[in-house]
Amino acid sequence: MEVQQKELHAIRPLIEQRADPFIYRHSDGYYYFVASVPEYDRIEIRRAQNLEELAASTPVVIWRKRDTGILSANIWAPELHFIDGKWYVYFAAAHTTETIEGLFDHRMYVLENDNANPLEGSWTERGQVRTAWESFALDATVFEHNGSLYYVWAQKDPKIEGNSNLYISKMSNPWTLTGPQTMITKPEYDWEIIGYKVNEGAAFLRKGNRVFLSYSASATDFNYCMGLLEADADADLLDAASWRKSQAPVLTTDESISLYGPGHNSFTVSADDEKTLFVFHARTYKDIVGDPLYDPNRHTFVAELLWTADGRPDFRGSVASLAHSAQ
Repeated sequence: MEVQQKELHAIRPLIEQRADPFIYRHSDGYYYFVASVPEYDRIEIRRAQNLEELAASTPVVIWRKRDTGILSANIWAPELHFIDGKWYVYFAAAHTTETIEGLFDHRMYVLENDNANPLEGSWTERGQVRTAWESFALDATVFEHNGSLYYVWAQKDPKIEGNSNLYISKMSNPWTLTGPQTMITKPEYDWEIIGYKVNEGAAFLRKGNRVFLSYSASATDFNYCMGLLEADADADLLDAASWRKSQAPVLTTDESISLYGPGHNSFTVSADDEKTLFVFHARTYKDIVGDPLYDPNRHTFVAELLWTADGRPDFRGSVASLAHSAQ
């Protein structure tokens, strides 16, 4: 008997023109959404009680870039976290100078709000997150694991060739690193060094006795793709040897469903807490006029995260499932 194959469709975004998406489901029953806006000039939050309503919900601008100096250019990749009863937004910002280099000389910063609803109240600038050296740094995420607060970020080590590596450190509070800062991956495989040598955009996930960090690599055009790190849940996460790295990318461009340059993901949960959801950005076309960073059409997609038989995230299967269900 011939097995009928399910038809694949081009997948549809949940929210258009929002890159580096981060969705968090809070204990108040709301989903909160932040992302890079095409103008790179502000941070906005939107919320809704279900994912479908996020697209139509009205964004609230909580912070705008400064006119000059630090924090005045290319506001990238905000993330919203709730830690010890307060809200925190982690993001990267560059500065205006007489040379173009300043526009891409990013540092990492933190905002804080103690209001129950982060769309209200006042946001305080907690300042720059200081690392071991002053250099290009961005794409911070935080997570709590086994009683400790961890910070993972991308940064340029002046002594290592390339654009950014991934590092991990513990935190003494939500804006201060403490103890050793460990590099856990650098661009080394062919798929990580197309256009630029990049490891960035990490996202944390725990499943059973393993923890995972997904991340993105290469230039931000159709070559952008995802890799995966994993460690045992009881391992020392500050020991680089604890992390095992995928030798091949776990998600890449798929022209059959008009998916180009997928990456910079986050994870959230379904409303019933039963399913993990995979949130990521991608374009729906390949050819870009000019610098990909200024093409506004990186859209936010959400798919149920599937798992492989050996207990790892199945990003390709998750996206394929989304394509099967698309109409």
